[in-house]
Amino acid sequence: MAEPERGVGRQLSLANVEIRVHGNQVEKALKVFKRKLARDGVLKDIKRLRYYEKPSVRRKRKLKEAKKRRDKLERLLAR
Repeated sequence: MAEPERGVGRQLSLANVEIRVHGNQVEKALKVFKRKLARDGVLKDIKRLRYYEKPSVRRKRKLKEAKKRRDKLERLLAR
């Protein structure tokens, strides 16, 4: 996601998710919807954008996430 210009609000592009409700099972459809959002990482992004994140903290978080992905890939390749 590109950094917004000064004075311009952030935009979060939500995944186009379609959930169909069968037999008036709204609770089940809501559960499926939440699961899809969590899988796409939308909920994580919303929580992260709730508060301002200092640039130094953002860099550290991104490095930590990259290390986590790298370690996971190495574990999978080691099998």
